[in-house]
Amino acid sequence: MNTLPDYLKNGLDVVLVGLNPSLRSVEVGHYFATPRNRFWRAINRSGLLAEPLDTDTDYKILEHGIGLTDIVKRPTRGASDLRAADYREWAPVLREKLELYEPLIVCFHGAVAYRNYLRYAEGKTTASIELGLQPLTIGRSRVFLVPNPSPANAAYSLDTLVGWYQELRDLRRRLKEDRK
Repeated sequence: MNTLPDYLKNGLDVVLVGLNPSLRSVEVGHYFATPRNRFWRAINRSGLLAEPLDTDTDYKILEHGIGLTDIVKRPTRGASDLRAADYREWAPVLREKLELYEPLIVCFHGAVAYRNYLRYAEGKTTASIELGLQPLTIGRSRVFLVPNPSPANAAYSLDTLVGWYQELRDLRRRLKEDRK
């Protein structure tokens, strides 16, 4: 299967977990490559990165202590093309990766991704999920939820997305200070 590589390594502060790669992202070999996706604009404005990055420089995100992966590695045109079998196959694999690399924070993009992770990797269901810091940990990693930056998730403005990445930035700073 043609998909995006994980950008993961030991010692990361944050691992950003998307739902799954878009067909466009796999075609060009880079994360968040759909032109209308707001991820790079939002994260660059948030101060989470020390320098601006974009689709073509996505691999440099590791230099900022941040990794990228997906709950499902099978690319699709949209989230509605994912099946329960995809989550059953991939969510436990994601859990193993996160437990292996033990980032300080695991940040899920969107309630759909997090809800399906909970169901298929943790065996938990929940009626409602709030954005922000979650009560569950994955190993020693804290879990944080931001809105999905996909253009299909137009309910959240670019400014709102920036605000959530700023919350993530602040949590990262606090947790790193607590480790000292």
